[in-house]
Amino acid sequence: MSIKHAEEYRDRELSKSLIQKIHQNSHRPLRLMEVCGTHTVSIFKNGIRSILPETVSLLSGPGCPVCVTAQGEIDAFIELSREKNVIITTFGDLMRIPGSDSSLQKERANGRDIRIVYSAFDALEIARNHPDREVVFLGVGFETTAPTIAASVLSAQAMNLKNLSVISAHKQVVPALNALMQTREVRIDGFLLPGHVSVIIGAGAYRDFIRHHPIPCVITGFEPVDILSGIHMLVRQIDTGRNILENAYPRAVSETGNAKAKALLKTVFQSGDTVWRGIGSIPDSGLFFQQAFENFDAAKRFRISYRQTPEPRGCACGEILTGVKIPPDCALYKKTCTPLHPIGPCMVSSEGTCAAYYKYHGG
Repeated sequence: MSIKHAEEYRDRELSKSLIQKIHQNSHRPLRLMEVCGTHTVSIFKNGIRSILPETVSLLSGPGCPVCVTAQGEIDAFIELSREKNVIITTFGDLMRIPGSDSSLQKERANGRDIRIVYSAFDALEIARNHPDREVVFLGVGFETTAPTIAASVLSAQAMNLKNLSVISAHKQVVPALNALMQTREVRIDGFLLPGHVSVIIGAGAYRDFIRHHPIPCVITGFEPVDILSGIHMLVRQIDTGRNILENAYPRAVSETGNAKAKALLKTVFQSGDTVWRGIGSIPDSGLFFQQAFENFDAAKRFRISYRQTPEPRGCACGEILTGVKIPPDCALYKKTCTPLHPIGPCMVSSEGTCAAYYKYHGG
């Protein structure tokens, strides 16, 4: 037997054992939230919901970066794309997110210079090649991608690049967990915590949260066996009356995280209050430029103001992001809101709950 086949056999047997243990240890209705959008997609793609006992419900949380970006921020991105002499650079998921009256995709069709990139360093290269143009990178994401944006800013500073700026709409995960626990409508019995964010911030970043909000939490990876292991740990904690943090992803996540990445974040950014779609303003959950790097802040350079724009009428994306509703509970789902004609961001992003539900739950 090859090493690959041996690993597949091991994972298959381990998964069978974990499923059996989950069924044995689950004695009452449980609502478990996967915080990460990548977890959501993996859960749907691998049919994990269908093999769990009826007592275990999985809820998708605010772990899709594009989905939690406030409507006012989306509108500001679109408005900025209409500025003369500006090249907008962005990750692909943002292109189709509907604003109040347009989208980046529609603006590009109307002749705006909007380019999809795969990293902030691509934006830096575009700025180098177009010294007569203003190049703006739309920084949307969590602690996973923010260090790369910080590194690109430091590189631009070292190169004395004057025509590159960034809109930092980055968000931090732990403050959102605090906000969820303080939301009256939200009822959660345990959290599956995001693996890739935890690689950066480390398991220790959740300790204060657990002290203030004693609730079962497990950091886990993205393979089916990882997710089943995390669910089993949560069910076992609840069954034995414990509220602790466990790390089911030790091959990638340490207690202290990635020191270099955290140093980059601390050098370039500082924490501040920011608005999350469906949750509202969360203290110290955003990442904003330190004063020493304000010359790279597109919000200041272009005097961008974020309006309090309401979400599309009838869209339940906010409630879906907090686990209050699931996609079929939304009056627009599969009717006026589909992947071809999305109304809310949860139907657009590759990590969006509605998109995953539509694709893997029978449309």
